[in-house]
Amino acid sequence: MRALALHLGVLAALFALQFALPAYHHTNAARIMVLAVYAMGYNIAFGYTGLLSLGHALFFAAGMYATGLLVDRGGWEAWAALPAGLIAGGAAAGLLGLLALRTTGPAFMIVTLMAAQAFHLSILYWGGFTGGDEGFTLSGAARIVGPFDLAQPATRYAAAFALFAAGMLVTLALVRSRLGRVLVAVRENEARTRMLGYDTFRARLAAMTLSGLFAGAAGAVYGLMFGYVGGSFASIQYSILPLIWVLLGGAGTVLGPLLGTALMFYLIDLSSSVTTAPQFVVGAALIGLVLFAPRGILGTLRERGWRLP
Repeated sequence: MRALALHLGVLAALFALQFALPAYHHTNAARIMVLAVYAMGYNIAFGYTGLLSLGHALFFAAGMYATGLLVDRGGWEAWAALPAGLIAGGAAAGLLGLLALRTTGPAFMIVTLMAAQAFHLSILYWGGFTGGDEGFTLSGAARIVGPFDLAQPATRYAAAFALFAAGMLVTLALVRSRLGRVLVAVRENEARTRMLGYDTFRARLAAMTLSGLFAGAAGAVYGLMFGYVGGSFASIQYSILPLIWVLLGGAGTVLGPLLGTALMFYLIDLSSSVTTAPQFVVGAALIGLVLFAPRGILGTLRERGWRLP
């Protein structure tokens, strides 16, 4: 009950923040919540199941492009195109999982990385339709979901909060479910889990697909919220970022992705105002993290007795 109360308290605080934040941080908070959902999806695959993927940008961009292209090129209403983004992310993850999960370790990383790179290059090659590396913008009319205009800051924050709350509650339910416990068992010792009679391939495939659904949903909402769909979201950078966010906040914790995403976002934002090399500051912070808190901030707190799911 204490863990549930803690997470509901975080949701209440995020809801209240929208009435207190100045405009700049109001937009930042909405962006962080959506990217944290992307990181939550990565955490299901990596933090709970032990799947070190380097291809998650494929799922994020698949959701973004599926929704963006249907709205911009197909003339669909945004509310009808949003589920297509979620499905695209989950389908891409499921299909890649059927192939990549037949490998383990470095081979799994390489297969996922190559798949994401192939998708990125396809976006660039078909630039006449996808907009290439420059991408394309979505008109104000295309960003209206039912009665809600996502171009408006208040509506944008509410949409980000709703997506984040749904993602967090689903993750909480997952980690307490039988499937969630099997995923952790696979992470800890796959051979022993298989010996106990569990189908570890199906469990890992389920984790991969769920992870893709989260990434696809985040990509679709991100594109509509900020009115832009671009090839950079399919690049290797967007496969590495969720890994860093999860490692910083705490792999295998529900709130770790949010904490890691927020800390990394503001670390880059603040260091950019004092140096032209913000990535140096980020690198130094990551080295410190690996040396002094290798399980991330919340992972370290849990090791010291904090009850965090």
